[in-house]
This record gives sequence, C-alpha cells and structure tokens, in this order.
Amino acid sequence: MSIHFKTAFSNIRRSPFQAIAATFTLTLTFFVITTLAILVYSSDKVLEYFETRPQVIAFLKKDAKPEQISVLQTKLTSDTRVKEVKFVSKEDALSIYKEATSDNPLLSELVSPAIFPASLEFSLSNISYAEGIISEIKKETVVDQVGFTANLGGEANIDSTVKRLKTITWYLRLGGGLFVGLLLATSVLVLLVVISMRLIVRREEVEILGLIGATSSFIRSPVIIEALVYSLTGVFVGWILSLIVTLYVTPTIISYFKEIPVLPQSTTGLLSLFGLVFLVEMVTGGFLALIGSLFAISRSRKTK
Repeated sequence: MSIHFKTAFSNIRRSPFQAIAATFTLTLTFFVITTLAILVYSSDKVLEYFETRPQVIAFLKKDAKPEQISVLQTKLTSDTRVKEVKFVSKEDALSIYKEATSDNPLLSELVSPAIFPASLEFSLSNISYAEGIISEIKKETVVDQVGFTANLGGEANIDSTVKRLKTITWYLRLGGGLFVGLLLATSVLVLLVVISMRLIVRREEVEILGLIGATSSFIRSPVIIEALVYSLTGVFVGWILSLIVTLYVTPTIISYFKEIPVLPQSTTGLLSLFGLVFLVEMVTGGFLALIGSLFAISRSRKTK
C-alpha cells in the first residue's frame, strides 16, 4: 500500500498547480455546502419557533368551577398536540393588563379583576393542529370563547390564517431543499470534472501500466488515493473555514434573534452540530472520490 501512496503523492507533486486548483475548487464547494447546511438548520429552527408561537386562548365562563377548569387543563396537558398549558386567573389577567398599560396609569385604575375572564392559554406542537384543537375546545362547556394569536381578522379568518402560514412554511422548506440539491449536484459535477481532467493528463501512463501487465487494483489505487486527497482536503478546509466564520458571527446572530434558537447557544452544542456535518461530508467526499475515480478510469479505458 505504501507504494500506492508514494505514487499518488508523486503525481500530485508533479502537477502542483492542478492539485491546488482541484483542492481550491472542492474547498469552495464544501465551504458553501457546510455554510448552507447551517443555514438550513437555522431556517428550520426559525420555522419551528414560529410554527409553535401562535397561542390558543380559551376564555372561561364566569361560572366555571375550579374542578371543571382542572379537568380541562389536565385534558389539554395530556394532549400530544398541545404544549405549555397555562392557567391565567382574573387577577393574573388584570396584572397583565396593568403591565401593558403602564404608560397610562389612569386606564388601570378604571378596571377591576371582575371584568377579566379567567383563561387557559397554550401553544401547539405544530400549527397544522390549530383548526382541530380550536373546534374541540369550543365544544367544552366551561369555555366561553376561543382566541388565536395568529388570527388578525376575527374568528372567521382562522382557517385562512392557518392555511397561509402552512403555505409559507412549505414553500420555504421546498426552496431550501431544492437549493441544497442543486449545490450537491454541482459539487458532484465539479469533483468528477477535476478527477477526469487529471486522468486525461495521465492517460498514456495508465495505458503503459496496463500493457506491462499491471493489475487493475494496482492501476486504480493511486488514482483513488489521489482523488481522496483532493476530496477530503477540500472537505476539511471548507468545513474549518465555515466553522471559523460561524464562530465569529454567532454572538451577533444570537444577540439579534434573542429567544429564537437559530443556533445552539452553547459551544458544545455548536461544535456537535458542526461535527455531525463534518462526518456526513467526509463520508460524502470519500464516496464521491471513489465513484469519480472509478468512473474516470473506466472511461479512459474505453477511449483507448
């Protein structure tokens, strides 16, 4: 095996500019792929955050008994479609109102807890569940009205609001997926072209080795190793550059988005995310190098 590595690195040294061009191209490709993978992750987190942000508010009747409220709260808590169920008493509602109108104290002095209904507030694990949950909550005997924070135009517009949000989410994910696919296809083509061009230069050498009785594995091994050097070097350098850029801008991004978890806020979490991306890219790079080199060798033999 050592002779194959020596042959591969000797071929690289004989054409340093071609090797640099190949490595640079792959570095740029995998830098973009790594950065895009992080952007896709962040976009998914933003979508997930806003999908679960709309809250359903079930305003309770004035004569609702504590045990009835407790039964409904327990029912909602056990529902897998529901998350973060919170009971808001009349006093809590008054406190929220006073805080919201703190710039005008006269407004808070004119109201009392009696005019505020108690309520159960909860968010959804997915916005697609909103229609079903709201329909079920309306049928509860202790519920007076149901509000939905994503609904800007009255109760009649809940269906259209949910549909618009679902449509926006779907198009964002579809566009991101198509862009990822396009970049992956481009990276495959770049890798195949670079390896093929390298083999065209060495076609005579490969033909001579075949004529003197060299085995197929002996001919293939240096070419595969050379392709792996280009590919894995490009993966590592592109990945490390993307990591450096991300580490540099992460504090600003987290500060800007605040409670939206666009990126892991701990260094360990961020490095774990990048580590997973790196492993996937190393496997992908190795696979592409193997396929590209074998395909290039096969074509060179057919064109003898």
